[in-house]
Amino acid sequence: MKVFRLGSDARAFRTASAAASIGFVPTMGALHDGHASLIERAVREHDLAVVSIFVNPTQFAPHEDFAAYPRDEAADLAMCERIGAAMVFAPAVDEIYPLGDATRVRPGPISERLEGSARPGHFVGVATVLTKLFSIVRPDVAYFGQKDFQQLRVVQTMSRDLGLGVGVVGCPTVREPDGLAMSSRNRYLSADERRNALALSAALFAAQDDWSRGQRDPTNLRDGVKRAAAVPGVALEYVSVADPLTLDELARPAERALISLAARVGRTRLIDNVLVGMKLEEIA
Repeated sequence: MKVFRLGSDARAFRTASAAASIGFVPTMGALHDGHASLIERAVREHDLAVVSIFVNPTQFAPHEDFAAYPRDEAADLAMCERIGAAMVFAPAVDEIYPLGDATRVRPGPISERLEGSARPGHFVGVATVLTKLFSIVRPDVAYFGQKDFQQLRVVQTMSRDLGLGVGVVGCPTVREPDGLAMSSRNRYLSADERRNALALSAALFAAQDDWSRGQRDPTNLRDGVKRAAAVPGVALEYVSVADPLTLDELARPAERALISLAARVGRTRLIDNVLVGMKLEEIA
């Protein structure tokens, strides 16, 4: 497995592999089994799998956890090699944002609600860094997890609108045996907070069950999630029942929905969602 720090080296790798199909998994490191599932799919579906490890400063607000974000490059590289990645691109910040860098990619309306509203500027950072990474790696397909569903839709829309030529594929959320969605930020949780956090996935699974029994009223679904997640130590930021393609909040019953939430458990901010009425592979 090759490990490159410079964009020029990563570009040269792509040029030398011009005839190969490349599956790309962009990450911020602190890899877990959710990331592993994405890398395994890239390995399985392409000639070469490429992973990036880069904690992107432009998607963090000043008060957020950029400096504290978990980093363990040695373990990350070992996982990538074990799974079969052909190359890892792990640049320094000034390689991606050199002195004088000022250009930013501003995604459209799909980025302005939910996480975009809760974290102003977040998706500008996401769209900018992924545009840069796509131009360096030049993948055929990039893989993203369902847990960050809005990010998936923002990147799908960006790739389409800018004609980047990169297929953007969503993969199912990988969960702990007790249902908690895997996240690099889970390691921030104390034992008590970890137990409290289970209310989030449990509330979403209950809404999914309500949907399967015929509940379609978005207000009832939202209220049910709020009640189920109302446990000590959990502070909900939002509960959403939205159209999965546009992420417009639903005002009346529909035949498909993304039920999502964001919450703080202690000082740790977590997000999760379930998709109902359509399959993840139909999202493009």
